[in-house]
Amino acid sequence: MSQNSQSEKMSFQAEVKQLLHLMIHSLYSNKEIFLRELVSNASDACDKLRFESLDNPDLLSKDSKFSIIVSYDKDKHTITISDNGIGMSREEVINNLGTIAKSGTKDFFKSLSGDKQKDAQLIGQFGVGFYSSFIIADKVKVTTLKAGLSKEFSVSWESDGLGEFIVSESNRETHGTDIELHIKEDSFDLLNGWRLREILHKYSDHISLPIYMFKEEWDDEKKTQIQTNDLEIVNKSNALWARPKSDIIESEYKEFYKVLFHDFEDPLFWTHNKIEGRSEYTQLFFIPKHAPLDIWDRDSSHGIKLYIKRVFIMDDSEQLLPRYLRFVRGIIDTSDLELNVSREILQESKDIFSIKEASIKRILGLLDDAAKNKAEDYNIFWNEFGQILKEGIGEDFANQEKIAKLLRFVSTYGEDDSQYTSLSEYVSRMDSKQEGIYYITADSLMAAKNSPHLEIFRKNNIEVLLLPDRIDEWMISHLRDFNGKPLISIAKEGFDVSKISGEVDIKNPAEISESSKSIITKIENLLKDRVKSVKVSSRLIDSPACILVEKNELSPHMVRILKAAGQNPPDSKLILEVNPDHDFFKKLSDLDDADFEQWSNLLLDQAILTSGGNLNDPVAFVRCLNSILLKT
Repeated sequence: MSQNSQSEKMSFQAEVKQLLHLMIHSLYSNKEIFLRELVSNASDACDKLRFESLDNPDLLSKDSKFSIIVSYDKDKHTITISDNGIGMSREEVINNLGTIAKSGTKDFFKSLSGDKQKDAQLIGQFGVGFYSSFIIADKVKVTTLKAGLSKEFSVSWESDGLGEFIVSESNRETHGTDIELHIKEDSFDLLNGWRLREILHKYSDHISLPIYMFKEEWDDEKKTQIQTNDLEIVNKSNALWARPKSDIIESEYKEFYKVLFHDFEDPLFWTHNKIEGRSEYTQLFFIPKHAPLDIWDRDSSHGIKLYIKRVFIMDDSEQLLPRYLRFVRGIIDTSDLELNVSREILQESKDIFSIKEASIKRILGLLDDAAKNKAEDYNIFWNEFGQILKEGIGEDFANQEKIAKLLRFVSTYGEDDSQYTSLSEYVSRMDSKQEGIYYITADSLMAAKNSPHLEIFRKNNIEVLLLPDRIDEWMISHLRDFNGKPLISIAKEGFDVSKISGEVDIKNPAEISESSKSIITKIENLLKDRVKSVKVSSRLIDSPACILVEKNELSPHMVRILKAAGQNPPDSKLILEVNPDHDFFKKLSDLDDADFEQWSNLLLDQAILTSGGNLNDPVAFVRCLNSILLKT
């Protein structure tokens, strides 16, 4: 009788009982991870045998082509995962499946956060991946034979996960392991070839050895798919990103992207790199052609898939890329981390920090190259993702200069609204008298183009950037200069209009008539509760008035955005600039006091509206306007 003939009932280690309770009662919502863990373990078992067979080729016996087979039986309600890896001896079965080694268990339980999704990612990190079987099974049977041992040493391990397990002899002919899961009734949806293939594609598509399932065909009598006796490979078993770039053609990259990221269109551009040295990892990044529906959800972070040794770990890219690059799709595959690292561990990992920094550099370099060499495609990118990239100006100061070079704007230089200019192009066209880069923010592109603040700049052919996006005011507050040139708002005090070209005379406030000065003083007294001061404008040509704010004050446009977002921005008195040469202003001298007050308030309200602000009392504005119209 062999040493393996006796059947023995044993109790789980106390920590295993605690773990099984957690698996069964707390992590059920993540039940599909069982297949990821068991396939990953099977892959490791094959890798171990491959390594050991280098010194001892006899270990391989007749079964040297490593593979994993996943099958199911709807009638028996079972799923079986088989491999021809290194297998286990009786002693190893008891030690590996009945206990959890060393202090890893304590660390595992300390790491639990109570968040089911996060806790599920910890499984396997401390060698507990096998126990995820009990999430979906009420009985698990393991049959195994250690490579190098004869078949009478094959072992069977069986348990219902409630506290005990039975070890007995078995009848496996060759080295490897079969894990038979008796599926719980509430998980019968897993007894489906399509469902199992879906999970394998999601988590294990790029395991380096083939994963087989039995082919299926339609049974007219049973009105369902049934398994045949023919095997077919489910996974690609050769990670595209692990292949040399020289071996991959363009169509393969495009097809890989569309399948993996469920996109019907080709990516705009991509970059594929293998980094070797202190850290070893591979990057494969794609820039999509269109933004996903959830692009404005900053908490949506499913663009980057993390693999460890070609085993999928997670697709939460928060730790792998900053949020302003959330439009990027791709893969990072590293061999420097343990399987199933948690998000908390990723946050503290120096390797991940190094990978993240290198990935940012790589992506910004890809975009810079596209901007220089693929202008048409870069314009497509900018229309889809430009506002997202702008977030990086305030979030990534280390790369702010690189991001700034990638920014694109509509300006007064081009007549076509679809014609973009970069900051570098703007600087190359600057007049020698210019103090800096002029810009104006507004609620829309049309509002920016028609702003009265632009009048003197248009007359003097001085280019101004038009910034109509909601994020522009916030972005520009963090981008103070570019190539040594300050960015200057033309809607704020603090710059000298006389510094621009002198093709059109600039009004000198000191040279206006005494009657005009008197009118301005009268307007200022009437509007003292609404404005800080009233001044003669040196920038207006065709409009009667405009609003300015001091250099460090919020613009009316920004105040409106903040209020719409539920914020309570501080109030700031406005500066009203008037054009004494305009007929509206000249009309004021002919009015009595009552009409003068109405016209003065109308002048201010119009200036606020054209500056993108909101009126505190729109009803009063309409009443005032109607009164003036009726009198006229």
